[in-house]
Amino acid sequence: MRIRRWSLLVLLISILLVLAACRGDDKIKSKEAAKEQTTEDLFDVSVSNKGEPIKGGTLQVAIVKDEPFKGVFSWELYEDGYDANIMSWASNSIFEVDGDFLITDEGIASMDVDQKNKKVTIKIRDGVKWSDGEPLKIEDVILPYLIIGHPSYTGVRHDSSFQNIVGAEEYHSGKAKTISGIKKIDDETLEISFKQLSPAIYSGGDGLWTYAAPSHQIADIPIDQLIESDEVRKNPVTLGPFKFKKIVPGESVQFVKNEYYWKGKPKLDGVVIKIVPSSSISVAIGSGNYDLVMGFNATKMPEIENYNNINVLGRPELYYSYLGFKVGKYNYEAKKVETNMNGSKMGNKKLRQAMGYALDIEQVSEVFYHNLRTRANSLIPPAFASFYDKSLKGYYYDPEKAKSLLDDAGYVDVNGDGLREDPNGKKLEIKLAALSGDSAQEEIIAYYIQNWKDIGLNVTLTSDRLIEFNSFYDRVRADDPEIDIFMGAWGTGTNPSPAGLFGATDQYNFTRYTSKSLETTIKNIDSAKSFDKKYRAQQFRAFQQHLEDVATMIPMQFRYEIYPVNKRVKNYSIDYSNPTELHEIELVAEEPIASK
Repeated sequence: MRIRRWSLLVLLISILLVLAACRGDDKIKSKEAAKEQTTEDLFDVSVSNKGEPIKGGTLQVAIVKDEPFKGVFSWELYEDGYDANIMSWASNSIFEVDGDFLITDEGIASMDVDQKNKKVTIKIRDGVKWSDGEPLKIEDVILPYLIIGHPSYTGVRHDSSFQNIVGAEEYHSGKAKTISGIKKIDDETLEISFKQLSPAIYSGGDGLWTYAAPSHQIADIPIDQLIESDEVRKNPVTLGPFKFKKIVPGESVQFVKNEYYWKGKPKLDGVVIKIVPSSSISVAIGSGNYDLVMGFNATKMPEIENYNNINVLGRPELYYSYLGFKVGKYNYEAKKVETNMNGSKMGNKKLRQAMGYALDIEQVSEVFYHNLRTRANSLIPPAFASFYDKSLKGYYYDPEKAKSLLDDAGYVDVNGDGLREDPNGKKLEIKLAALSGDSAQEEIIAYYIQNWKDIGLNVTLTSDRLIEFNSFYDRVRADDPEIDIFMGAWGTGTNPSPAGLFGATDQYNFTRYTSKSLETTIKNIDSAKSFDKKYRAQQFRAFQQHLEDVATMIPMQFRYEIYPVNKRVKNYSIDYSNPTELHEIELVAEEPIASK
């Protein structure tokens, strides 16, 4: 499983210089060229405010979200980034990573890789305790594998990567009582055998799990009851700097310092995290209600740019948004993707390609996102410099090319109403699922629908409305028949491997597209051959080229991540190579500062 550490990445390159030449418009080219110089200078990545730190204090954190959080506080069971953002303050991660996202020996656990014998040895530090004072045991490192691999596990992490562990499939199918590749060596040491090893192991890939689970608290809870248990929903224990004190379901979480934190006692007394609607976040920031804001949308930048009580930090994010086309279903009984191009409304490649060329994403990025997003040309973010293929043109705005593709594919206007019928002459209506958000989101989606209407396609909203976050991914995952296409996004984490998201057995493969060629390429990326960096880069290129051609998932935007930070926070850094340690955060005033 890839390490999902949202606070680590080297600011390697600027993302706003992508695709300047793709649009074929001299005016646009010159505007984009002017942006190239400024992306790394748009915001600082760290801040240091004057003043003597107070003793303790409570950090006030806002997460911008227009609906309640789900509240699944288990790394093995959660399924959305909001719960992960909350848990990041109380993380059970056992590994530390460096600026290149590679596992080091500086965390709770160290890792030794035996490439020849396809084995990994994990050793935990002595003296580490859970937030309830119980000692960390090697059984706590083993337990997540037994949860994810269990026959009753219905979560999304029993994917193609996890199945790379020797014996994982036999255990999951009920043919074995344990995972044969997981062996306890002693009270501090675990050995894991894999079917194959690749460089992904050093980034938390190949099936390696990077979190511990408290066996003394949850080991006896049946797997199918774990997600609704109080131990997950109300009183989870943690290895992180803070521990849960009070959870108001869907609304807020109060943390207090973890006295047993292995790196030392936090300087803060605690942290309070609240869900704040996008409609009121800007006023709340100016009023001094919050010290730190997570998930702030670039559409709101003009509303806060004149506030004098905050520093705005920013960085290119390990993220891409995309347009997905449903071309099959997931067989949950057989646990595999079933692609059906011939039987799918979106099975025609030229139709998919035309819909990509029809989107004026460049205009949206400039007008609504103030150039803090840019058209993406790939499903690998540019920060992964060794694997990102900057030569790909992607799907730039070209409505005439889109019309030509539709004409060639037989999508023509039969009755003269301005809308195209399908190649059989039947009425064509394409249902789009898109996330709800602020008022700008409604305008953006309406604009995209108009882009498609301009080339003669009748695209309407699923259920005639935008869909709130929790329901959106539930419906996408369930292959709702009312969804033909959808606009989603991935935070990639620190491992760029497509395993787990695009494989033939992966539930997260939401488009339901697979092929022998794609499956081979994914396996090649995480194969023993890929220890040759040149070979792995070639396979990443093949992956990107294949998805660009087949167009079942068209990249839309890369994003610049924004963090408003109140000036009562002494020091704070989002520099991926040198982030602030949460237990070291200090405050210089008793309350957040309001704008004057």
